[in-house]
Amino acid sequence: GSTGSCARAVVLLYDDTHKQWVAAGGGPQTLSCVQLYHHPGANAFRLVGRKMQPDQQVVLNCPLGRGLRYSQATPQFHQWREARRVWGLSFGAPHEAAPFAAAVLRALRGGTMMLGCSPCPWGGL
Repeated sequence: GSTGSCARAVVLLYDDTHKQWVAAGGGPQTLSCVQLYHHPGANAFRLVGRKMQPDQQVVLNCPLGRGLRYSQATPQFHQWREARRVWGLSFGAPHEAAPFAAAVLRALRGGTMMLGCSPCPWGGL
């Protein structure tokens, strides 16, 4: 289920060819609701991002594997590498980014204690 840890951020992918960040899922860079999901049976986590638009397009669905390096490049921009892709999250505000990063880093350390924060009104998975 969702940990309720929801942050508003633009989900980006790094385009190696053009050396620039592009919106995941294509189109303009619009805010998504990014949540950390926990599967208690497998004690596994994944990051899921849905556009904050009527179609709720899923633009991020990434397992948090052991050894994944979640990097806080700036207070409002975080990035990590998954397989051959580099993901970026551009948060609306540092106060949304900090608790989200804390939850992700705790999950990567194998902890299941999550921050409580208001769930997204547009529903979970």
